[in-house]
Amino acid sequence: MGVNIEISGLLGLLLLAAVIWAIVNVVQSRVGNGAKVLWILGLILLPPIAFIVWLILGPRAPRSSRN
Repeated sequence: MGVNIEISGLLGLLLLAAVIWAIVNVVQSRVGNGAKVLWILGLILLPPIAFIVWLILGPRAPRSSRN
């Protein structure tokens, strides 16, 4: 029983980190404010589903150009 709690806790922590990373990327993206708000609300209200959808369809932060 203790191992299941540890595994689910670890998975929850990984999901939290992934959602925070996605929110940061949404905020840094070039889409409009309305789209940003909708993506962030989705990521907060439905984290697992919205994160997978964001990975496939979500806005991306602009790439920095390195010289």
